Amino acid sequence: MEIREIRAMRGPNYWSIRRHKLIVMLLDLEEMEQRPTNTIDGFLDRLREMFPTMYEHRCSVGSPGGFFQRVKEGTWMGHVIEHIALEIQTLAGMDCGFGRTRGAGEEGVYHVVFNYMEEKVGRYAAKASVRIAEALIEGEEYDLEDDIQRMREIREDERLGPSTGSIVEEAISRGIPYIRLNRYSLCQLGYGANQKRIQATVTSDTSSIGVELACDKEDSKYLLEQAEVPVPKGDVIRTERGLRDAIRYVGYPLVIKPIGGNHGRGITTDIQSEEAAVEAFHKAKEISRSVIVERFITGDDYRLLVINYKLVAAAKRTPAHIIGNGENTILELIDHVNSDPRRGYGHEKVLTRIKVDTMAENLINRAGYSPQDVLPKGEILYLKDTANLSTGGTATDVYDRVHPHNVFMAERIAKIIGLDICGIDVMTNDISKPVEETGGAVLEVNAGPGFRMHLAPTEGLARNVAAHVVDMMFPPGRSSRIPIIAVTGTNGKTTTTRLISHIMKMVGYKVGYTTSDGVYIQNRLLMKGDCTGPASAEFVLKDPTVTMAVLESARGGLLRAGLGFHNCDVGIVTNVAADHLGLKGIHTIEQMARVKGVIPETVLPDGYAILNADDDLVYEMRKNVDCNVALFSMDETNDRIIRHMERGGLSAIYENGFVTICRGKWKLRVAKAVNIPLTFGGKAHFMIQNVLPAVLTAYVRQVKIEDIKMALTTFIPSPGQTPGRMNMFNFKDFDVLVDYAHNPAGLRALQKFIENVDAEYKVGIIAGVGDRRDQDTQEIGSIAAATFDEVIIRQDKNLRGRTEEELIDLMKDGILQANPEMKITIIPNEAEAISFAIRNAKKGSLITMCSDVVPDALDLVMKFKEEEANELYEFTADDIPNQES
Repeated sequence: MEIREIRAMRGPNYWSIRRHKLIVMLLDLEEMEQRPTNTIDGFLDRLREMFPTMYEHRCSVGSPGGFFQRVKEGTWMGHVIEHIALEIQTLAGMDCGFGRTRGAGEEGVYHVVFNYMEEKVGRYAAKASVRIAEALIEGEEYDLEDDIQRMREIREDERLGPSTGSIVEEAISRGIPYIRLNRYSLCQLGYGANQKRIQATVTSDTSSIGVELACDKEDSKYLLEQAEVPVPKGDVIRTERGLRDAIRYVGYPLVIKPIGGNHGRGITTDIQSEEAAVEAFHKAKEISRSVIVERFITGDDYRLLVINYKLVAAAKRTPAHIIGNGENTILELIDHVNSDPRRGYGHEKVLTRIKVDTMAENLINRAGYSPQDVLPKGEILYLKDTANLSTGGTATDVYDRVHPHNVFMAERIAKIIGLDICGIDVMTNDISKPVEETGGAVLEVNAGPGFRMHLAPTEGLARNVAAHVVDMMFPPGRSSRIPIIAVTGTNGKTTTTRLISHIMKMVGYKVGYTTSDGVYIQNRLLMKGDCTGPASAEFVLKDPTVTMAVLESARGGLLRAGLGFHNCDVGIVTNVAADHLGLKGIHTIEQMARVKGVIPETVLPDGYAILNADDDLVYEMRKNVDCNVALFSMDETNDRIIRHMERGGLSAIYENGFVTICRGKWKLRVAKAVNIPLTFGGKAHFMIQNVLPAVLTAYVRQVKIEDIKMALTTFIPSPGQTPGRMNMFNFKDFDVLVDYAHNPAGLRALQKFIENVDAEYKVGIIAGVGDRRDQDTQEIGSIAAATFDEVIIRQDKNLRGRTEEELIDLMKDGILQANPEMKITIIPNEAEAISFAIRNAKKGSLITMCSDVVPDALDLVMKFKEEEANELYEFTADDIPNQES
């Protein structure tokens, strides 16, 4: 078997609107296509032995054991691999249960689809599942545990930590979108100008001064002392001489810690001798230049969590430890503790496994034991200096026991340091009494405190502390989103996107929009190229200056990775035509419609799906949406429009020469098409069609009719506003039209416009596209033959898997089948083809260029235009207005 491709979906996609995290593996079964599972001796037995837990896989049978039944009856290996990929992720602690396997349109080749929690784990599972299946087929030994552990390690490297993850999950539960901004813990909550950021448990609103103070133990302790907060007696030192002075000042027992430490790094507690103090001093120096020496306060270790200056959680923390039974060795007792199902690798589970590292060995030795010794019954042996959960410690929720005085103290400390999210470490014998009465003290204040001990304590109630963070960042009435308008279809997407952006900019929005020629933020081109995929959408949604996003969403990005957003406010489908068929498993126009249909299906319930009622496949999409539906049509007598109007629906139509909005049967005429520059005096019918959904979008976004009309009259088809979309250049003796038409439907629409253009001779510069079917390329040739008097065949820069000769021959075949007498000139280089056409242009002719690299073509045409202008209109001093002679 051969894996041809592995793609990761990260948003709504062709395979599922609701399940955004999917691996799509293109798998060629090769000879296994002829060997279903019931023909492989012993396969089912080996599968059961390796994966007994697969009994829970119900499969299409719908009951436990259903998948094994399918294997017994006979199923194909792609289906088996799907289930293996799901099961090994589950065994690694990532419960995954959605999958499907579908033919890719080629015998023996399948799309194996399954969900994942972490993308790199999902990709690993795809490859591992094929290796495992091959081993099961051959009856070979396979080390499954190695794969499971590797996936755990990848997950720990890639996943958000428990604190960040809890905030993100809480945000998602409230419909707040998020974007991970780096591979660590920096995340964006919300979109555009309404975004907030978190990094671990530090927010974009957290005071940098507060963080700096919390990280500087000396300064924070000084401020607390000045505010009469009980803190341990201590000193800050840098040298061993200073250490000895501090010992005399503070007295034993001591705790020594780095001044800028966190997560318990470099801390040594209960120091009783100078020798131990020196060792602890050098350990702390590895973390920071300055070291704190403090009196070691005895008692229990408590963490008080303050969010938005209110105490929201409290936990008693206990360092990793074992209790002797008089029978087992220390190592055996550690293994017994680690066998607790609540303990896992890293942050995989509620508790972390205890690791026997240098610190643990030192503590064992300090207690007078070796790891092989039997610990006396009832004796407690601590294995870590600190009570962090990440080193194997445990936590008990004590929020309901915290004395009101201690609540007041904690909230006051957060204000003194200036931290909106603040972790306060307190040592005391009894948290239900004021700290001053128990002889306890505040040990330190932490910025970015961990939430794990509160989210899932070993004992006591779990506290949803993440909810308090989200409440603080997005209080009632504050939106996390910006309006998103998504535009898809075969043709007209870019012009519709640009027109909508223009209208919204005119009424005050700061618009970010994506097109097939680039990404624009407030009309400034920031990225060039085809930017209609998820990465470009995220680029706009991450921009903090943007107040509205208008996103062209093409087939390629949807199939490659899914949408770059989960929901939109308006979803537009302009049309669906036979283009790009035969790619990524999409072989029919109906399948292509399912791809385009992802957009309207992601519209929010109070938003609008705006659909083309003249297109059967687009009109059918209304059945799958959970939102308002608005229709547009070039025919006011369209039965679909009439029925929609009778039901009180919203629509836009072209009637009596007007672009008109209809609310039920009431008509609001926006503008005459002939007065809309984009329509070329009403001659470009496909441009009128592009105006209709744009006008509808503006209307549902509550733009006034007079503002819509003004925006339509100021949107000029030109290289500046619609590059490569019906850009007309008037030379002295001929005209040049540059357009992006690149498929039969687009060229046919262009043909209707050219028929209405008064020109004595019509020349077309066309090209074949490599990733199209042969019949599509030939059809472009035949349409060109019916449109032009002369055709120049050029070639795209990117041949997309074809040879230049193949494409030229297909184009010629199409042309000659339609018009055997057609004059054909072959000039593969686009710049040379354009130059040839302009230099040899006949008087009164129209040269139409269908270009894929729009900026290059426009630059060249404008260069010719400038040269002509310089020759015809030479400027002299006599041309200066108002100059006296």
